[in-house]
Amino acid sequence: MVLGLLAGVVTAVIVVGVIVAFVPGPVHPTPGPSPAASATAASFSPSPSPSGSPSASASATGSPTISPSASPFGSPAASGSALFGVGLPAPSLRVTKVGGGTFDLAELRGKPVWVNFMQTTCPPCIDEFPLMNGFAVRYASTGLVVVAVDIREDEGTVLAFAEGLNATFPVALDADGSAQRTWGALALPVHFWVDAEGIVRAGALGGIGPDVMATSLQKILPGTTVSP
Repeated sequence: MVLGLLAGVVTAVIVVGVIVAFVPGPVHPTPGPSPAASATAASFSPSPSPSGSPSASASATGSPTISPSASPFGSPAASGSALFGVGLPAPSLRVTKVGGGTFDLAELRGKPVWVNFMQTTCPPCIDEFPLMNGFAVRYASTGLVVVAVDIREDEGTVLAFAEGLNATFPVALDADGSAQRTWGALALPVHFWVDAEGIVRAGALGGIGPDVMATSLQKILPGTTVSP
């Protein structure tokens, strides 16, 4: 009888041991990033771009080029003096002169040129003509060429205007406004001072006085003292 009890106890111990061995313990999941952390990481993950970053592209292409069909000067009235084209070669300017003949800036290489875009109906244009007359006469010996380019007016009107103000320099006609667009002369009057090498050295919106004219003219007449 005792042996039977011992056998039963041994059998029970063996069964309990087998059960303990094969029942899995509690599972502890591996900690992962919190939702907030995942969102933060995603916001700093750059998306691949086949063409690279904009800054890299800009560095690769270098300085922008000027489209032949666009004005290198833009609009002085809208953007300020930075877009008068100072330091750039002057655009072409080939226009018909009042009274006959052609004014061609390309043929004047080697001479300083003062270009004024204007209209007969603008008060500053009228005020500036006598001042321009004086500079044109006083500095003619330097080779200075002064030209006024009238925008979109008929020749008879412009001729009467020039004669009435005793213009001592040529006045030309930009009948279709093409020269105005090329030079970016969208506000009138506008002045450009071009040196003997064909480079724009100064520019100014109209309504200026003799001081500004003299200072700007000085930049294209090296070796000459220009007084107002």
